Order: sequence, then structure tokens, then C-alpha cells
Amino acid sequence: MNSPQDAPVHTFHIPVMGTGFTIDTPLKVAHYGISSAISLVDDVFIEQMRARICRDYGEPYEPIGDLDEDARARRITAYLDLLDKLVRRNVERVRSAVFTAGSEITRYFELLPPSPVREMYERMLAVPHGTERRTLQERLRGFVRPGGIDVNIMTKLDRDCDRGGRKLPERCSDALSALRGFMNSKVEGSLVLSAGMNRRLFSYMGEFRELTAASGRDMRKRVVLKVSDYRSALVQGKLLARLGLSVAEFRIESGLNCGGHAFGGAGKLLGPVLDEFKRNRASLMETLRDVRLQALKALGREADCEGDACEPRITVQGGLGDPDEDRLLREYYGVDGTGWGSAFLFVPEAVNIDRGSLQALIDAGEHDIRLSGASPLGVPFWNLTTSASEQNRLRRIAEGKPGTPCPKGYLVSSSEFTKAPLCTASRAYQKRKLEQIELAPMSDQEKERLEREVTDKACICHDLAGCATAPLEIDPAATPAVCCGPNAAYFKQATTLKGMIDHIYGRARLQLDGSRPHMLLKELSLHIEKLREDLSRQNDAASDKAARTLAECRENLQQGIAHYRALAGRMAADKRRGFLARLDRLQGELSSLGAKRKVRG
Repeated sequence: MNSPQDAPVHTFHIPVMGTGFTIDTPLKVAHYGISSAISLVDDVFIEQMRARICRDYGEPYEPIGDLDEDARARRITAYLDLLDKLVRRNVERVRSAVFTAGSEITRYFELLPPSPVREMYERMLAVPHGTERRTLQERLRGFVRPGGIDVNIMTKLDRDCDRGGRKLPERCSDALSALRGFMNSKVEGSLVLSAGMNRRLFSYMGEFRELTAASGRDMRKRVVLKVSDYRSALVQGKLLARLGLSVAEFRIESGLNCGGHAFGGAGKLLGPVLDEFKRNRASLMETLRDVRLQALKALGREADCEGDACEPRITVQGGLGDPDEDRLLREYYGVDGTGWGSAFLFVPEAVNIDRGSLQALIDAGEHDIRLSGASPLGVPFWNLTTSASEQNRLRRIAEGKPGTPCPKGYLVSSSEFTKAPLCTASRAYQKRKLEQIELAPMSDQEKERLEREVTDKACICHDLAGCATAPLEIDPAATPAVCCGPNAAYFKQATTLKGMIDHIYGRARLQLDGSRPHMLLKELSLHIEKLREDLSRQNDAASDKAARTLAECRENLQQGIAHYRALAGRMAADKRRGFLARLDRLQGELSSLGAKRKVRG
């Protein structure tokens, strides 16, 4: 039987969201054939979740302590093995259920998109009770299979020192330990790599024979690259191929219209990026296949790569909220699947979200979700400003105690004041930095700006798990952070798993805010706003490189607008008019930015 990575049951997946929102989502949805991804950043939290799930499900629990040998990798393996065991148990429960209204197996098939298997199910329902109906039911049971238990590693989060600044043993850095934990587990799922290249991690991946020995349909674990453009896919894909590794899926994510960290890329819009993948897909596959086969030959290994067995899937995510958008991406751009992220924050049945955070999301408007400086990584970060975490950060500033304790230290990076690196969101760092700014010879306005940049930083290590640790009583006092994308502002009610899936497939529609723009135009507006901010910061002393970057951004946006004008011709007349009207307004905003710049010049 095909694995969940080869021929997914559903056309969508649930991407990783924070450290806590999707930490146990496979346990909630995998038995319905839905793939989802969990974060491997926080092994302390992962161990806490394993203890809680073992307690809830009556499973034996042997703790793995902080100081135990290879603790991080072993904790991840133990947790993934627990999920795998429970998901398999859930799948058997579905398979053995009776085909009656409301049963688990009935729910499994009623959630499916249009497909031959769904048609068989509909045919079974139309057949009178008897031998033929029972035969069809037994055939259908054979099609029940789980979604993938996928894991996400942010490649840049790769500490190789402990909290005291001492060097960790070889191959025990954060990213390498997480990889080892995944590879030693029993799960069948994908390793989703995000945030760019990590050559040390890539090289280590090449040492796992399970990732390099075979390339056909029997691979239990596969590599997924999250990329923002075609060039990134080609460069990273070739680097992996030279190590004998194949990419099972390129997961294209909008640079700005996404949740969590936003890696915007010089005005490159999702539509033109997808169009480039569409035009060059065959060439990309052939190039990567040839490079990989040569690498395997040099290693003395055989590769099974006939037909389309090695052809990577192309999927896309970032800002999806409407079934017509989903259909456009799959039918026009030819993607194999889509990722629905922030929309699932409104499905408590599928993710962890405490009541307070859910209500704050429902009440949120566009102005409540902003691209902030909250991340200690120094990368723009989407943040719900009405979250408990943000309110707590502002309260500490008002009390003259900015910064937070640093209980986990996954994002420590600054050795500016101490030998052992500090997290820029920590109280220890911010106290020192603010004192330094206060003594510096500069204007009050400049001091205020720099102080704000310092105190904007938040403890996302700890607080992004709060949506789970607070309601599960792992940490009842947690103040949850919410890293939703801007698309979350347009969902105005919680819904069920069935309600969201029916919405995705267009069988029923959730009521969205009437002001919601098309996902492609929302992304365009975000890029224009970012360009406006970049231009406002540019001065006459700006380097030629900076000026060229801004010019490149403007040119990419102009090309994207032209692409979207052509794309509008594929839309129904009523949708096309609104799409083009908003596109015209955005074109005017972009032109205005160019005119203002010329006047200043």
C-alpha cells in the first residue's frame, strides 16, 4: 500500500504552527488520512507532552532527564514512537468500525475529497443491504490509511553549546539531535526543513541509509524542503542530491502572507513563483535526478528511480482561506497539494488552543495581527497583539521590568555582554542593552527607537507552547503567544474538523469577513507595505546595493501585477471585477511610491 507521502488521501495538509499548536495534531487527525507537521524545537516540552499523553492513554512512561545521554534525540524518538503507536491503534479502530451514521469509518470516507475511493463509498451507500454492499464495504476498509506524522526542523536553530556556553558533543547540536531523533523513530512521515540551508545538517542527513539507499515508493521517511522561490529549490535540491538525497516535496510558502517567521524575498510574489515552478518543473526534476544518480553511483549504491517514482510533489501554503483559491492553485498552477495553516487555529478539534487565545483570534481585526520584531532570531514575526503573551510583555515594560526569564534558551544568540550567549528577549540581555543605549551619545528620538527594538523581543520559545501547556495543566500559568498569519483576521468563528474540511473542498462555506481580499492580492499588499517601510528608512547615504534591492523589489511587484491581470481572465465574472478593482488600487499605491521616491531624489 502506498505511504501517506506518495499518494495522500487528502489534497491539503496542516503545516507546523508554533511549538504547541500542532504538537499532537497527528493524534487527532492522522486516522482520517490527514497529514500534519509538528515542531521539534522544544524537546523539554515534547517530553512533557509525552508524559501527559501516556497518562491520558494509560501507556507506561519512563522519563528521559535533561542530563541523560543523548537526551534531546531520545526524547524526540520516544515521543514520535508514542504518536505512531497511538495513531496505528486509531486507524485500526476506524477500519473495524461499522458503516453506520456517525461511526468513525463513515466519518473517514465522508471527509474525503472527490476521488475514485470517495465514488466507491457513494456507490456502496446506494446499494441495498446484501452481499454486494458488504463486498464494497470490505474493499473500502482496505483503503483506510493514516496521514503522515511529519516533523519540522528550522535549520538555523542549531545550537552547538549548552546554556553555560560549553561545546556539546559531536553531532549533538540541536538540529542534528532532532534529525537523529526522527530517523530513529518508527514513524512514516516527512522531514520538513525550513529557514534555509544548514550544510552540517545536510551532510549528516546523507549518513542515514534510509534516506539515500532507495528512492522508490517504499521509503518510510522522506525529505521536504520548504522554499520561497524556484532558485532556492534548485540550489538546495542540488546540494542534497550531491549527498545522495532526494527531495520528496517542495513546499512553497509565501514570503510574507504566512504565519510565524516571515522570510520576504525582494518582492517575489506567490503567483509568479508558482508559474516558474510550473514552467520549469520537468527540468528541475531531471536535473536533480541526474545529480543524485551520479552521487549514488560514486557511493556504490543502486537507485530505483523509474518513471515518476522520484518526482517530487509541489505543494503551496500561505494565506489560503477560500476554496476557490485552493482550486486555482491546484488547477491553474498544477500544484499537488495545499497547506492550510492559520485557518486550523479555529478548529480546536485539530489543534491545541486555549479558550482565551481562540476568543482573541475570533475578535481580532487586521490591525491586531502585525509583522513584529518579537522574534529573537531578528526575523520579522507575525504576532497576535492581543495575545496573553503580548499583554504580559507590555505589562512588564510598564512596570520597568522589560524582558523575560529564559527557561529554555533555544534562541540564545548574543555574546555581546556575557561569555555564555543570551537570548535577546531575556531580562538579562535587555537590562544590559537598555543601560548601554541610555549612556550612548544620541538623540532622544534615536534612543526611543532603539529601546523599542530591544523590548519588542518576546520569549517565543516558552510562550508558543502556552496554547497547549496552559489548558493541559503542564504549565497552568503560561501566557500563550499566537503566531497566526494575517489571514486569521478574516475567520470569525470556531468550527469543527468536518466544517473546515467541507469548506476547503467547497462542499460548504464558512462565513468569512466580507473585507477579506484574495490571498494573492493580500500578499501583494503586504509586499507594497514592506516596500513603503523600506523606502522610508532609506536615506541619501544608502548603499548602491540597497538601492538596487529596492529597485529589484519594485520591478518584481510590477511583473507580479501584470501576471495577476492575465490570471484574472480565468475567474468568474463577478470575482474578476472585484479582483481587478483591488489590483488597480494596489497598482496605484505602487506607482505612488515610485513617484514619491523620484521627487525626493
